[in-house]
Amino acid sequence: MSKMNRTKIYPALQLQAESETYRVTGGFKIVDRWFQVPLDYFNPAKGSIKIFARNAIPNKKDDDGTTGGKLPYFIYLQGTYAPNEYENLCLDNPIGGPGFGCGPPSSHPVTDFLFEKGYQVLYIDQRGTGMSTPITSFTLAKQGSVREQADYVKLFRADNIVRDCEAIRLSLLPEGEKWSVIGQSFGGFCAVTYLSLHPEGLKQVFTTGGMPPLVNNPDEVYRRMYLKVKSRNKVYYEKYPRDIKRVRDIMKYLENNEVFMPSEGMLTPERFLSLGLAFGGHGGIDSVHILVQNAASDLNQFGALTYKTLSSIESHQSFDTNPIYAIGHEMIYCQGESSRWSAQRVLEDSSKPSIFSWEDMKKAEDTEPVYFTGEMIYQWMFSDFAELHKMEEVAENLAEYEDWPKLYDEEVLAQNQVPVFAATYIEDMYVDYEFARETAGKINGAKEFMTNVMFHNALRSKTEGVLGELWKLKVGEVD
Repeated sequence: MSKMNRTKIYPALQLQAESETYRVTGGFKIVDRWFQVPLDYFNPAKGSIKIFARNAIPNKKDDDGTTGGKLPYFIYLQGTYAPNEYENLCLDNPIGGPGFGCGPPSSHPVTDFLFEKGYQVLYIDQRGTGMSTPITSFTLAKQGSVREQADYVKLFRADNIVRDCEAIRLSLLPEGEKWSVIGQSFGGFCAVTYLSLHPEGLKQVFTTGGMPPLVNNPDEVYRRMYLKVKSRNKVYYEKYPRDIKRVRDIMKYLENNEVFMPSEGMLTPERFLSLGLAFGGHGGIDSVHILVQNAASDLNQFGALTYKTLSSIESHQSFDTNPIYAIGHEMIYCQGESSRWSAQRVLEDSSKPSIFSWEDMKKAEDTEPVYFTGEMIYQWMFSDFAELHKMEEVAENLAEYEDWPKLYDEEVLAQNQVPVFAATYIEDMYVDYEFARETAGKINGAKEFMTNVMFHNALRSKTEGVLGELWKLKVGEVD
């Protein structure tokens, strides 16, 4: 495996930043910022992309009206952001990313917490997401052949996300000034890459459900995650036992009928079971139950699924609107090895009959539950999801690619001097607890807050609880 490339490549960059300033209710001044950065930092001739960042500054602290104030910066590195129709706001789904831009700072409780601590916050849409040159089937097709499209996607991993952040820091902050980072889920993975590549730019790092496994391929990650998904299914069916039959009835209907989604994709038994992706977050089990209950009610009354139910299901599945989450997911675990559809291979190698397979479970008694899957990407998704279907060959190319560069440097992490504070969730369905602890233990000086009463999306749903505990670690409060 090649060594991690930490070449200093930023001083010559001209980012050509542009901005737009306005104020919103709640005491916020917002500066929307766009930066032009290289697509490939080691080959600028490949062209440039735009990175969008939304700068949130408390009005009462703003004294110059143009530069965004003089408060120290916290940058927020996103995990996943998606609408949930059962809430009044757009909320973080619990899943881990990559592939999602940031939402409005006014709707994220992290903003108020950091304002109170004396910071301004920069919410960065990672490359390929939000308004940062997003990847879609349309924009990807502009890159040329399947091989050229796959080569393009390879440049949208954590290493280049970090290089974007560092380039922006050098452009935005006075010379020599560092900033702080908070990384949620995949954003935490990026933060650890930042510690590996450019610790000189960091004042302090916070991660929440975001300590990455230091692996070379995803196989062992999925072996562990299937066990956690299995345990969450047990919780689901113990809480809603009548859903055992409801889910089986829905499976039978989907097997015997072609059901088209509003986006023109297909709702198959496998796609319906992938709703279990939500099980790992606060409120996730309840939201899936509501979908199951609505679908079962439709079948009972009409013998078919209504448009509203199909639309609700689709709103919980973000692969079409954020396709990099699917085509780029397994590659976030790769260093010098291919993924080769890891989640699918691990499942196929498991004991039979598989509790996660309708094909295996349909012959069982109606009292036997069929288990939902979790945060896994499967080949069938590139047939069932309309937008993903257009990228099927690109996904196949990426799954076989082996020469992935390193994302983490364990030697650098062992010598780390940046204060690191990590929230680790014992019941995390997306980031294995043992892997997370192993990684934190390899980062010199890292301090952990561990809990078994919070889930992966606690940063939003229990902000004070999570950041409050991490702040105690930061200021040295001990009992």
